[in-house]
Amino acid sequence: MCAARPHWLFADQLGPHFLREGDAGPDPDAPVVLVESRAVLRRRVFHRAKAHLVLSALRHRAAELGDRARYVRADTYREGLRLAVGASAVTVHHPTSRAALKLVESLPQVRVLPARGFLTDFVAFRRWADGRGRRRLLLEDFYHAVRVQCGLLMDGGAPVGGRWNLDAENRERPPRGAERLPVEPPWWPQEDEIDEEVRADLDRWERRGEVRFLGRDGPRRFPVTRGEAQQALDRFLAVRLPAFGRFEDAMLAGDPWMAHSLLSVPLNLGLLDPLECVRGAEAAHRAGAAPLNSVEGFVRQIAGWREYVWHLYWYFGDDYRHANALDHREPVPAWFADLDADAVEAACLRGALAQVRDTGWTHHIPRLMLLGNWALQHGWNPREVTDWFHRAFVDGYDWVMVPNVVGMSQHADGGRMTTKPYLAGGSYIHRMSDFCGACRYRPQERTGPAACPVTTGYWAFVAGHRALLEHNPRTARTVAQLDGLSGIEDLLAVERRRGGGPP
Repeated sequence: MCAARPHWLFADQLGPHFLREGDAGPDPDAPVVLVESRAVLRRRVFHRAKAHLVLSALRHRAAELGDRARYVRADTYREGLRLAVGASAVTVHHPTSRAALKLVESLPQVRVLPARGFLTDFVAFRRWADGRGRRRLLLEDFYHAVRVQCGLLMDGGAPVGGRWNLDAENRERPPRGAERLPVEPPWWPQEDEIDEEVRADLDRWERRGEVRFLGRDGPRRFPVTRGEAQQALDRFLAVRLPAFGRFEDAMLAGDPWMAHSLLSVPLNLGLLDPLECVRGAEAAHRAGAAPLNSVEGFVRQIAGWREYVWHLYWYFGDDYRHANALDHREPVPAWFADLDADAVEAACLRGALAQVRDTGWTHHIPRLMLLGNWALQHGWNPREVTDWFHRAFVDGYDWVMVPNVVGMSQHADGGRMTTKPYLAGGSYIHRMSDFCGACRYRPQERTGPAACPVTTGYWAFVAGHRALLEHNPRTARTVAQLDGLSGIEDLLAVERRRGGGPP
């Protein structure tokens, strides 16, 4: 009898469903190869907490697999694979980045198996996308198709409750005067000896000048094992999901987690299967334990947006990452790139940068409407912005950030993914957060010493991109308001003087 062919797991393929038989899966008794590549950490300046998280997850998975694991620490993946199996044949599930796919396809000994960790396959998405003709590939249409295909929140052929999307019910501003949402805190892990070993290694490599990092590391806040991921999911479904929907888009300076699940990290490490997450939320609703708007919003994040972004990354092709339809070419300034929150006076941006510095994570509204919004307003190069989000966020991977930043946040694709630029002024931030109360700037003021830099940047962007925005039905009204504003030239002068400096 031939020995089972070894199976190679990347660091974002660590859950049991990546070793499950069937659907062209690996041999059930196959040795499992895990490679810790130092070159990955040398090539880019990642957040320190992200490096810790990935190494901890890899080493924990190797410990769980015991004698079945062939764990190799090497300079590169090629070297690690050679040390683990020599020239022997191996299998690997379709990687999540183009660079990793190019690598495994260049190795004659590697057989690539179908992708796992998502609800829909490439063939189904391409069939759906190609059927759109010249129409935009709208998320909402795709989301409906996934719901039907998977039977998620469906009553027969109709959506539960009669509506597909309850987003309009999920935009409440935070409770007035509250410092935190009245909701149980997230589940937090306990570090162990593997975490201590990882932190000691990272400290040593930094001291030697072998690697360099952003941000701060510790304590570890996200799961690195299947068991931890299940505990985090169970707690969210049991005590946090009911409050999630109403305040999904709200921000509080003293409550970075709000009622969010924080499950993007274990999902993107492959520790959770997306189907178990959405089925769990659906079960909570059908049991009367969570309102439909919360459950539908959570399901839309995973079965809608996450799937959509994954497929667009592959469907649009590698040239998509270079898109720059707005011709934005300013470099990302050092204060932002290095997470220097202390250099910033604007309370909203200072708070968002500080949270990324301290945790490597923020929820989707600070990402889009604070950090991404500032980059968009100031014409930063979208490729640099994408790279920063990839490196600075613990749940950031190439497939995650290319569509999210190029397409949605920076509108660099000219509208292939979204129908308008996602832009906000100080009034939006004032409505959806408590940042403005303690800020030296006033959200309603465009010019003068107390002018809100986000408001100034908003109108400067509208003025600078008038030709684009006035022909879009979703932004034409904003352009019309521009003509009624006084002091536009002064406002533009303020933005020119600001340059790349912190607000």
